Formats: sequence, C-alpha cells, structure tokens
Amino acid sequence: MANNFIEGLKWRGMIHDVMPGAEEHLLEQMRAAYVGFDPTADSLHIGNLVPIMLLAHYQRCGHKPVALVGGATGMIGDPSGKSAERNLLDETTLRHNQEAIKKQLAHFLDFESNQPNAALMVNNYDWMKDFSFLDFIRDVGKHITVNYMMAKDSVKNRISSDSNEGMSFTEFTYQLVQGYDFLHLYQAHKCTIQMGGSDQWGNITTGTELIRRIGNGKGFAITCPLITKSDGSKFGKSEGGNVWLDPKRTSPYKFYQYWLNSSDEDAEKYIKIFTFLEKDDIEALIDTHKEQPHLRQLQKRLAQEITTMVHGAEDCENAEKASQILYSKAFKEDIQTLDETTFLDVFEGVPQADVSKSKILEGLDMIAALSAETGFLASNGEARRALKENSIAVNKEKVNEQYALSAADLINDTYVILNRGKRSTFIIRAV
Repeated sequence: MANNFIEGLKWRGMIHDVMPGAEEHLLEQMRAAYVGFDPTADSLHIGNLVPIMLLAHYQRCGHKPVALVGGATGMIGDPSGKSAERNLLDETTLRHNQEAIKKQLAHFLDFESNQPNAALMVNNYDWMKDFSFLDFIRDVGKHITVNYMMAKDSVKNRISSDSNEGMSFTEFTYQLVQGYDFLHLYQAHKCTIQMGGSDQWGNITTGTELIRRIGNGKGFAITCPLITKSDGSKFGKSEGGNVWLDPKRTSPYKFYQYWLNSSDEDAEKYIKIFTFLEKDDIEALIDTHKEQPHLRQLQKRLAQEITTMVHGAEDCENAEKASQILYSKAFKEDIQTLDETTFLDVFEGVPQADVSKSKILEGLDMIAALSAETGFLASNGEARRALKENSIAVNKEKVNEQYALSAADLINDTYVILNRGKRSTFIIRAV
C-alpha cells in the first residue's frame, strides 16, 4: 500500500500493541480490519473516538474498515474493566441504535463509495441470534481451553477483585463470542485484523486463536492506548457525564468547550490523535503555542477541527462565536444570534429568577430588578450602593439608579443579563 498505516499512527501516539507480522501483512495488499462498538445507547461518545479515528486512518491508507455493532455481545457485557453486567436490549432498540451509530460514523468513514475499500457496518446479532448454545459449545467452545481463557487479564482481574460478586458464566464466555465474531468476519469478509483499546488485547487474541484453529488462517491484533488526562481525571467525562457525539445529548457548544478547556499537555497529545492534520502542521502549531501559550491556539484549533468533523462547520462556527461572546464589544447584538439552548449552555450554573414580563414591558426600576423581584442583591440598600458605585451592568452596559428595564433589554424576548462587577452574574427570565 502507498501509505504505511502503522508507521503513520506511531508518531500520533495511537499504537499500543501490534501482533508480529501485522505491518508486513498490511503492506502486501488491501486488507479488511474491524472495530467493535457497543450499541447500548443511540449515540457514541468521545471515548469511542480513538477507535473511530483508527478506522478512518485505515480507510485513508487504502484499506477496508469494518464497524461491528455488538448487538449480541452488547446483550452480555464485556468484563474488561467493568464491575457489573449490562442490561439486555430488545431488537427494536438495537436496530435503532445501530442506525444512529452508523450516521455518526459516516462523518468519519465513507460507506457510500463504490471503491473496494468502502466502509462496511455489520451487527453480530445477525449471525449469533440463530446459533444454538449446543452448536456454539460444540463448534467453537471445544477449540479453546478453560486454562487459556483463565489466563486473560480481563478474567483474572475480575476474579481477583475485592468485589464479592465474582464473575458470571455469561461474562466469562464473552471472549469466546467476540473471538467468534473475528472468525466469522474472517470467513465472510476476509477480515484479518481486529483493532481496539489496549484492554481488548485478550479478547482479540482469542479471535486470532479461533482463526488459526478453526479457519486454518492468520489473524492479527492491533491495539491503541487508553486515553488518560494529565490531571488524573477521566477522559471523555464532564460534570454532566459522558461527552456524546449526538448534539441532543451534548450540545455542539459544550462539545467545543470540552476540547477548548484541555490543558496544554493534553492538547498536544489530543491534536495528534483526534485530527487528520499532518505532522508538519501539528509541530508548527505546537511551536507557535509554546511561544504564546496564553492565546491557547492549540486548544482552539483542536476544538475547531474535531467539532467540525462531528457537528459540521456551521455548528462549529456558532460554538466558537458563543465561546467568545462574553468578551464581545457588540455583546447585545451578538448574543441575540444564539439559539436558546446555546444561550443557556453559555450561562449554565448562573443563578436565575423569573419576573413577570408585563412588569418589564411597563418599565421595571433597577432597585426592584436587583433586589425585591429577583433576590440578586440582598436589599434595596445594597442595590442603591451598587448602582452609585457604577458596578451594575444590564446586558454588559453600565446603568444608573434612574434606569428602568424595558422590552429593549430582553434578549430573544426572554432574558436579561445583570452583572455586579466582573464576577457576579445573574439572569432574569421574563415569563
């Protein structure tokens, strides 16, 4: 192949383990490789982005990416790094989730191309649903010893953990089911490589064993490192939980903010992993950032690249604009352009009070707006003092005691932003 897939990923820090012979195998001709995705939700999250990027780079190198939705394995639950089993999914939910995931993957992978390396999506439920238990243990189970399965870290760690629950037979057999997926894809689609996180090495190598013992062939494993954050907190989590790719679950603004708030150390790592920028461009960006770290150019470019990939250019532009809006010189005009969801995202956590819209339309004096009607300031006396000190702003414009709120102050016909000094913000919602 023209591009060396593994060589290209090494400098990006995206390779953890490569089975011997895999690199040479890839250089010979186009190969199919798969990654498994859990369909227990109708959206992927940014924890899935590393394997997604692996498949995207794989296709860009001329190879065929296969995205496997684990409809069958999702019903069991992978023991790797988990402490509890998953709930069973019904087939309708499974199909809905599969379609939603395919739409998200289509931002990164070309499923529509008529080229031989067009991406393919499969669901292991399709070949596992009619496989009887007796057939499975006869045709698959007899080829792998219990000693082999017990030696896997994912099994050993679970059995030796402090939890008294132990490990169910269902979870214990997970590696066999995942291993059979690899064998099935090898036989049905000539798929010779499975990729995943480093915690998947044991499950993947069970598949290579089945290909060797049942398929009389050769399968390979390639894993990527599990992403960690420099401050020790968990990658892919925000205060609200997972950072999702679905804009209904995580808004483009919050998505953009997650990357924008990366530390310098993390941003340097992430821009290699989560963008398609070339090595020279990334190194130049890192050098520029080191000269003027306060400008956060590395974080801005990272957030821009990945938000555009996941949500599109327009949503990215809106997220950028919202991020800068608090410092805008034309604040009142600019903030009117935000939709309500983004507006509330920007001011998340800021205290609010509901005030009758009719009172604002009639003209609400500032003392009442600051104190009696909202409780923003503790008393009328405190409100007067703050106004005399010239520390009160309405929609970022300073006002005095004679000022009264009116329809002209309503942002999107609903909100008024009050500030006392630079640090204290309050929102009035006209109802």
